[in-house]
Amino acid sequence: MKKMAPFVSPAGYDRIKVVNSFNELVTSTFGPRVNAICWSRTLTGNFDELAASFGNEEEIVSLDNKTLSRLRPGLSTMGKAAADTLLEDIHLLQGHGLSPGLECVPRYQRDESSAVPTDVYSFHADRATVPADTYLCSYNEVATEGLRNDQAQRRIDMPATRVKLLDLFRQEEDTGDFDAYLRENCYDLHYAALSEAIPFSFGIGNLWRIAVEYPGCPVAPCLHRAPATTTGQLPRLLLIS
Repeated sequence: MKKMAPFVSPAGYDRIKVVNSFNELVTSTFGPRVNAICWSRTLTGNFDELAASFGNEEEIVSLDNKTLSRLRPGLSTMGKAAADTLLEDIHLLQGHGLSPGLECVPRYQRDESSAVPTDVYSFHADRATVPADTYLCSYNEVATEGLRNDQAQRRIDMPATRVKLLDLFRQEEDTGDFDAYLRENCYDLHYAALSEAIPFSFGIGNLWRIAVEYPGCPVAPCLHRAPATTTGQLPRLLLIS
């Protein structure tokens, strides 16, 4: 099992607020600089045992109450505790009016066909058309990674990348607006880490609420990515809403 430890914010970085309860997580506000709120916690249960139940799956598996209830009788005491924790987190978010999804993720698809890869292994911001947040929790293996906003650059603002995208635009579009093209393809949501950047881990077991890009959002969106997967690694258990 991956050891859980309290989350510690990167030194000198004031965009993350650490809280001690679910109520604080959902009632805290973003701003004037804060764009990520972390409920730092240590969970009970063997989440690796639960993930191992899906070790032969090649595709992402969505877990629901029925699936977890079916697995529960065959789990150890600590495995059952992990399943109960997942159900409790789902119920907490549903009770707040959200629609959380619980996924068992062996790997994500890579985007290797573009000047700007737009898969989740790339540092990116989420986007919505109305005020919204993203909730995330990694329960085992390696956790979601974050990137400080002051250590990042939009890929579309990098001259060499912009030239490649402009060439791609001309090949794909007879007419249209280049900036609209970048937005429609989500190229504008992806970021490169600066040379001095030090990405940080969201940590195992912590429940995060992060700012997304939407019209009128009071803060810059939180930049994050899925961690790289390795051969032989258990699938990740990930809650997202």
